[in-house]
Amino acid sequence: MRLRHRRVRSSALVSAAVMATVAMAPAPVMADRNRGADGGSWTSAWGAALHHPVPPLPWTWPGWSWDGFTDQSVRQVVRVGAAGAQLRIRFSNRYGKQPLHLARATVARAGEGAAVRPGSVRELRFGERDGAVVAIGAERYSDPVRMRVRPGERLTVTLYFAAATGPVTFHELGLTTAYRAAGDRTHHTSGDAFGETSGSHYLLSDVEVRGVRNEGGVVAFGDSITDGYGSTPGTDRRYPDRLGERLLADGRRLNVVNSGISGNALLADSPCFGDKGLTRFRHDVLDRAGARTAVVLMGINDIGRGGLPDSGCGGLPAVSAEQLIEGHRALIRAAHRRGVTVVGATLTPFKGYAAYYTPRKEEVRDAVNDWIRTSGEFDAVVDLDRVLADPRPGRGDEMAPAYDSGDGLHPSDAGMAAMAAAVGEHLP
Repeated sequence: MRLRHRRVRSSALVSAAVMATVAMAPAPVMADRNRGADGGSWTSAWGAALHHPVPPLPWTWPGWSWDGFTDQSVRQVVRVGAAGAQLRIRFSNRYGKQPLHLARATVARAGEGAAVRPGSVRELRFGERDGAVVAIGAERYSDPVRMRVRPGERLTVTLYFAAATGPVTFHELGLTTAYRAAGDRTHHTSGDAFGETSGSHYLLSDVEVRGVRNEGGVVAFGDSITDGYGSTPGTDRRYPDRLGERLLADGRRLNVVNSGISGNALLADSPCFGDKGLTRFRHDVLDRAGARTAVVLMGINDIGRGGLPDSGCGGLPAVSAEQLIEGHRALIRAAHRRGVTVVGATLTPFKGYAAYYTPRKEEVRDAVNDWIRTSGEFDAVVDLDRVLADPRPGRGDEMAPAYDSGDGLHPSDAGMAAMAAAVGEHLP
């Protein structure tokens, strides 16, 4: 039987520390803000939460972040969720160790694999120049490009780096194929030269659109469950993708951006899994163009990895329900100061995931979920714990087999669809 706890009262000391963490979260340097020179508003139509480059480790995904690029072109496919008559792209050197020299960049309509549709290639310029230098810790927007896009359309961004970049800012769990080729291939429509592949996103923070009326954006904020681990790669079946499709089918012009990072924790940084949620919430949620609602699903890694040995990506201390509750309260306050609505999601079942589960950790999850359900501090609540829980008697702390990807922690495609349906019912 699941243990239930009374609401945990806040500690003034914990609250002050958490508030200070959010207040001091660093903001990257950007070339401009969310409004264009002519006053038109931008909306993030696709985005990724970025983190430090990761050295090769036995259990990490193969990738290019650590070595970076030299005289190479990187081609990446993104699926936009909002319509627009113009677009611009935000590039990030947030975690770079040297200035990033982007020699040339293009955007085009995606074809099959690494190919792009002939006649669709558009040069991306920066202050009317071909390339750009992005300072350490900074971000840079391209100039606006006239290009009409539709929700659900796939675009291909090709970047060419003539000089060595060093390790680059990236998003590891892309679940979408990126391609690499030698030399400048930014204007090549064929994908034949792109013989190397990766499953990550590199240096791309946002694709923003304007010129068509949109309601704004929903930002899904979380860890690997939000990031889509457990869903089928290359099929856009993460729960934020399915949520965006649902809203579009319902006639809503409300885009969904995925700001999940696999392995991410709310209260602790990791050299592999990104800045803690308290730090990155401002950049990855509140600074997204057009963001009006955040869906927060965070804390299972704090609980599950808390107290375990360091596997090479930083250990996490054991956490209490009170600490996680104060962390969520800090996110709510930060969002409300910016006029962003916050939907709280209960933490999903994890008893079947042996690496995380203990009865004591289950008590912490139950206490946090009880607060999310009953405190009234979120603007709305979606009970993903109950959506995904096994309905069989005595199995409520486990994920339902129909929704389990196989590891007892991460939902399958069907589980992602069930999450999207539940979240969609609770959006303002």
